[in-house]
Amino acid sequence: MARYKEFEVNEVLDKAVQLFWMQGYEKTSMQELVDFMGIHRRSIYDTFGDKHALFMNALKRYEAIQSNEMRLLVEKQEPVKELIRQFFEYSLEKEGEPQGCFIVNSGVELGVLDPEVSSFVEDSYSKMEKSLYNLILFGQQTGEIKARLDPEALSHYFMNVWLGLRTMVKTATNQEKLSGIINTALSILD
Repeated sequence: MARYKEFEVNEVLDKAVQLFWMQGYEKTSMQELVDFMGIHRRSIYDTFGDKHALFMNALKRYEAIQSNEMRLLVEKQEPVKELIRQFFEYSLEKEGEPQGCFIVNSGVELGVLDPEVSSFVEDSYSKMEKSLYNLILFGQQTGEIKARLDPEALSHYFMNVWLGLRTMVKTATNQEKLSGIINTALSILD
């Protein structure tokens, strides 16, 4: 007879996201995952697989949440330049969460060591660039962004700014500096 799961998968997966995000993959032990997630080791293996499979599931869960938040941002009825500003500022205002971005952190930690993580991170970055590209293109169609600007080059540029902010926020304490970076990046649209 099959046993009933005594936990909600996404709730415990969110806990795995938090622990991996705080400590990274290499510094997180299975025992720490068991303790932090509040489920038995056997349940982790039965539900997610080994530590690496759990990590990949955590990355996918985080990306899905981030994608949904980006979708909600884009659906706002606000000027495109303001939406891009909010996209950048969102990177800085994650109170109660670990610093930086779980996907960016994972790419830095494991990108050259783990082909599966590298491929996932690259794909995730491509999706984000595509969202930025579509937002910029929409801004050009509505006349908010100059048509002479290359939307693909802008999406690459803004992605680079976003990655920089997601990395800098881990150590930067000067919020004015980070805001200045955002203002300078957006000035390209003026």
